[in-house]
Amino acid sequence: MTSLEKERAERVEYVAEQLPGRAVMLVRLLVKQVRTREISRTELEVLSILAEGPRRVTELAELEGTAQPTMTLLVRRLQEKGWVQREGLPHDGRVVIVSITEAGRDAQQRYRALFLAAMRTDLRELPDEQLRALAAATETISSFVDDLQQQAGRPQREDGLERRVIEGELISEMRTRAHRRARG
Repeated sequence: MTSLEKERAERVEYVAEQLPGRAVMLVRLLVKQVRTREISRTELEVLSILAEGPRRVTELAELEGTAQPTMTLLVRRLQEKGWVQREGLPHDGRVVIVSITEAGRDAQQRYRALFLAAMRTDLRELPDEQLRALAAATETISSFVDDLQQQAGRPQREDGLERRVIEGELISEMRTRAHRRARG
């Protein structure tokens, strides 16, 4: 192994060990600054995912790293608050699609604004050099996350493709209805 290969391997190891824990800690510290009883961190994360578009309960559970029954209870709680709605697939009643409501979008945006204000306050305290480095690192992380999401979105098996297309059509229809209600 050359010295360049060794240096690269050490960087890979450092980032792999440090980045996830530091990212989680950053979020926890910011959430602690803006803690509210209205919404939990997990509820906010689920609403943020749903703000991008409807998802199956199983997808939400996978993305949040929770068991499906736990996510089902969380979705039920969000539904009771009026922040999400659940719909079954017409051809398969076992599949539940969850989408964010206008009230849920409002709650998510209110809390997100508090979160971003806290983040901006902390970032303003950084020296210019650190802020530039952090901005560059953020771009790199964004690109890395986009690549990982794209890889995760590819169907692993051919037989899963048809189900994804059908669910995609329902999700598209739900988005259209949600946009109409929002404009309505």
